[in-house]
Amino acid sequence: MTSAHERIEAARKRYGSRLAILGHHYQNEAVIRHTDFQGDSLELARKIGGLEAEHVVFCGVYFMAESAVALARPGQKIHIPHADATCPMADMAPAQRVEDVLNELRSQGKLVIPLAYVNSSAEVKAICGLYGGSVCTSANAKVMLEWALQQGDAVLFLPDKHLGNNTANQLNIPQGERLQVSIRPGQPVVDMKKAAYARLLLWPGSCVIHHALKKQHLDDIRRAIPGVKIVVHPECSPAVVRAADSAGSTSHIIRYCAQAAPGAKIAIGTEVNLVLRLADKHKAEGKVIVPIKTMRCTNMAKTTEERLAELLDNLDAATPLSLPADVSEHAQVALTRMLDICS
Repeated sequence: MTSAHERIEAARKRYGSRLAILGHHYQNEAVIRHTDFQGDSLELARKIGGLEAEHVVFCGVYFMAESAVALARPGQKIHIPHADATCPMADMAPAQRVEDVLNELRSQGKLVIPLAYVNSSAEVKAICGLYGGSVCTSANAKVMLEWALQQGDAVLFLPDKHLGNNTANQLNIPQGERLQVSIRPGQPVVDMKKAAYARLLLWPGSCVIHHALKKQHLDDIRRAIPGVKIVVHPECSPAVVRAADSAGSTSHIIRYCAQAAPGAKIAIGTEVNLVLRLADKHKAEGKVIVPIKTMRCTNMAKTTEERLAELLDNLDAATPLSLPADVSEHAQVALTRMLDICS
């Protein structure tokens, strides 16, 4: 019986330049080894426009593939091995509720600019494009929040309150100028008196994986490994970020490990597949790289080698992802704004 690995490699040879496989850093090694490009959300978004391939297979979660659809060239087909690979944080910001909250905030005469983390649906990205806003990744959140603050009176940052607060800390935005909105139907979105002073309005979402990392976990790993350096993702809480030696996107974490001296001891707070890959990559240099806590994204894990093989076995007959024309148009505006600003 032909293995999934063999079927995937046979398909890659069969399609040649007609096929490109992209993989997020959080994918497991069995999938990543078949990809043409690996990266974080920003790196992979930048790849789409330059790909000549007819078929682009996105190994990640659904919102990433949706972004690829919005950025794809005419005639390009975007596929995802597992359509149920969602993102709980993205689901915390339903598009209609986002638009309702934004309109209520603007109803007081204040120009509120929406800025969505890429961990959001295409519909939410489209709202950002339509209302003069944009999107950001963990790698460029500081640049994009600075930009958004210059476009109006305040910014609605969604859906990740932790990334919003950590980025605000980088920009020295006072706590008195930050306000978390309420998204419960039937309740006031904000205290309008407080909102008058707020420059940053935060949606109350978070990544369930990174939110689970607590300062106590960092304290425990420092006791267990004397001299360890700790680097975490900014989807972690501000308390965890403050307690770490460094914080940044997956690309930042990769660079941190690469630039560390031989023999360095590093504990990482992010999805475990990336941590294990870095540990293996740098073990010959004597670097000890461990997870602070085993943090596994079950939705990323839905893309398996077998799922990828099944898709590639019948790729020409597979139905590519699609978006309504207006959603694609406005989401592309939001994404292109980010790529132009961060070029």
